[in-house]
Amino acid sequence: MSRIKQIIRLRSNGIPLQTIAQAVQSSRNTVKKYLRLIEARQLNEEQLLLMDDAALEALLNGPPADDAARIKALTDLFPYFERELDRVGVTRWVLWGEYRQKHPDGYSYSRFCDYYAQWCQSRSATMHMEHEPGDKLFIDFTGKKLSIVDIATGEITAVEVYVSILGYSQLTYVEAIISQKGDDFILATENAFYFYGGVTRALVPDNLKSAVQKADKYEAKINRAFQDFANHYQTVVLPARSYKPRDKALVEKAVSIVYSRIFAPLRNKVFHSLASLNEAIKELLDQHNTQPFRDRPISRRQLFEQQEKAYLTPLPVNRYELKYFKEATVMKSGYVQIYEDRHSYSVPYRYIGRKVRIIYSASRVAIYYNREQIAYHRRSFKRLGFTTVHDHMPSTHQFVAEWNPEKFLRWAGAIAPVVQDYIAKLLEIATYPEQAYRGCVGILSFDKKYGRERFIKAVERATHYEAYSYTIVKKILQNGLDRILSDDEPPESPEMPTHDNIRGPEAYQ
Repeated sequence: MSRIKQIIRLRSNGIPLQTIAQAVQSSRNTVKKYLRLIEARQLNEEQLLLMDDAALEALLNGPPADDAARIKALTDLFPYFERELDRVGVTRWVLWGEYRQKHPDGYSYSRFCDYYAQWCQSRSATMHMEHEPGDKLFIDFTGKKLSIVDIATGEITAVEVYVSILGYSQLTYVEAIISQKGDDFILATENAFYFYGGVTRALVPDNLKSAVQKADKYEAKINRAFQDFANHYQTVVLPARSYKPRDKALVEKAVSIVYSRIFAPLRNKVFHSLASLNEAIKELLDQHNTQPFRDRPISRRQLFEQQEKAYLTPLPVNRYELKYFKEATVMKSGYVQIYEDRHSYSVPYRYIGRKVRIIYSASRVAIYYNREQIAYHRRSFKRLGFTTVHDHMPSTHQFVAEWNPEKFLRWAGAIAPVVQDYIAKLLEIATYPEQAYRGCVGILSFDKKYGRERFIKAVERATHYEAYSYTIVKKILQNGLDRILSDDEPPESPEMPTHDNIRGPEAYQ
């Protein structure tokens, strides 16, 4: 029975106020207040005793019906009062004075303050969060760090500690990693997925640079790499709001437990590698996850296996491959370069001078322009190398790209065997065949420029003198040396012309 019903029954039996106050463990003034309300509102005591306890409490503790309008007029002003109180010199007393000027029949200053305090308290009330199985994975880093010691130099390296916790079962995953950078953060989150054996519908990270590029109360900008990672595992990212610790209260509590159940037992131990440290963390983490809750006879691991695991999204066939994103301008040569290994990749020549986006991983390179993929390559780590797709080049460049010894030998053989032998020797004596390619093109082009007969003779003359170069053949043709006989060739006997002015041998007797 509610306290009010006890007061009504005791008073109807003629019990004095002081005795009633002692019986219901309230002050005498409180008892008087309820009795006066019943009398002033002319309420029937028998009907009050038949009412539900909650309804009775609301009836007598709430404002009277004719006072509801006054309360609404006041509470409508509270958001304005809240903003004004942030201004210099503005106090509740000042605001109450303004209120009474507009509402002469308004409340006294003490009632004004009481209602305003109740309004503020109702706004700061904490809502209890009911988590659904497989719904959210909360992610954070511990503020404090663990460390590993180099066994050779004794150098101490501080390492970050990654913590994730499932909202429903509170199954926790902990891993020591080198840094909070994107690569390490994504890999740790992926390891958490494999630890749980599935993926939640949403990820709730703190506002880490590795997860959130720009924090915002309403629509945070997610880090591009982390968003791509989430897309691979078919989940979404819902960052915790800045300066709202209640959004991540669960993981904050998990961090506190990690300090007592993992940091404390490891405080006097020395680890020489990240692997050994994580092995020790794993043992302590298993103990934590299999230990029953303080107020429930079930452990996190049991609750997860029985009620949450089935709600996780299955893991994809392939693990996520870390991707890197960069912007670049296509060079005049028709290539873009990944600067880590100074390797260049071809782009269709019509995009020369355009700004493109490169998305690359350990195995592939994709190039986009205006969100459309324009090139795709297998990743190569050959330093200062080139990866080229034939169709990306203009026709003239395609011709150059097809240069090889076999091409030039076939070309020369179609002219004459001596020309083929000359080109073969030219390619043979070059340190690298590529060095002779331009010379071969230049020599073979003389076939059309000077005619085949002169060209073949020029090549024969250059071969005779064992002079193998584009410059030699060019000079022979330019200077007409292809028409001059070699030193070991017998000269032809010229025929003497007949003429009347020429004297015969008898003239010299």
